[in-house]
Amino acid sequence: MNKADFNTFIVSIPKAELHIHIEAVISLAGVKKLYKNRFGKEMTKEEQVALFSYDDLNGFIQAFLKVQDMFVSEDDFNLVFKELEKYLVKNGITYCEAFFAPSAFLKKGFSYEKMIKIFHDQITRIYKKNGITIKLLMDVSRTFGCENAMKNYELLKAYPCPDIIGIGLGGAEAKGPAKEYAPVFEKALKEGFHAVAHAGEDVGPESMWDAINLCHAERLGHGITAIQDEKLMKYLADTKLPIEICITSNTFTKKIVKQASEHPVRQFFDKGMMVCINTDDPVFFKTTMTDELWICFKELNFTMDEIKTLIRNSIQASFMPENEKNEYFKEIEKAWKL
Repeated sequence: MNKADFNTFIVSIPKAELHIHIEAVISLAGVKKLYKNRFGKEMTKEEQVALFSYDDLNGFIQAFLKVQDMFVSEDDFNLVFKELEKYLVKNGITYCEAFFAPSAFLKKGFSYEKMIKIFHDQITRIYKKNGITIKLLMDVSRTFGCENAMKNYELLKAYPCPDIIGIGLGGAEAKGPAKEYAPVFEKALKEGFHAVAHAGEDVGPESMWDAINLCHAERLGHGITAIQDEKLMKYLADTKLPIEICITSNTFTKKIVKQASEHPVRQFFDKGMMVCINTDDPVFFKTTMTDELWICFKELNFTMDEIKTLIRNSIQASFMPENEKNEYFKEIEKAWKL
């Protein structure tokens, strides 16, 4: 099957994406618009190249923070959600759990209450227009420390929003060990929120063990350093604790793998681990959900039946109710006609 036929087919299948950051779905045109609003001039080609040039996780995070700095008001999130809508529609994604990171915006003086009102209004609009469900996970952020993370979580409680279902832990993994954020996770889980964590992206398997044992994360983002620990891989296979795989993202940051064909997702899948495919940051890594699944097919030798399993895994690993998952499984089977 060629890529064009593969993409056409995959877009027709209802899918979920569980690891994507809303500020990183903005197209290059959207980034340029934010830049012009922020600085009052056009973004030069050299500035574009410089923004998207990085060769490790910390370099990427600095670029991510630069894009966040381009926002001038809460209203800029209307653009974010319009861009997210385009991305989801184009890729045939009908359910999405996305991260939003409020820290940088709160430090700029943005109103959390105004931000989440825009989130809710846009999410409602997208559902009514396209039938796409979007849920949000607040990235409490390891970049700014545990005290800041707890303050973010307290805002989540103070301003309830039906679209925000839990917390996540993103940012520079080496600078913010998961174990330091255990109090935030324990509180969130105790009070009925879901909790997920980036772990094993830039640090060894000990980071994943801490996210599991101390933070009690319900899903792990990236998780590629599990390949260094047979005991951990067996644990993940036995428990079916989901791993949110982001192939292109991992090859860009180059910590563990430098090309897609080296990615351990094939080995994880063969060992029975619950892996699902995601994009992480589409504009930064120049990828889409269909691109990621094509990599699985073309570079990592997943069969089409195995691609279907990966798509089903994303549904199974989501936080949607079980009856809704079962309906999705039926829709996938109905649409899967090769």
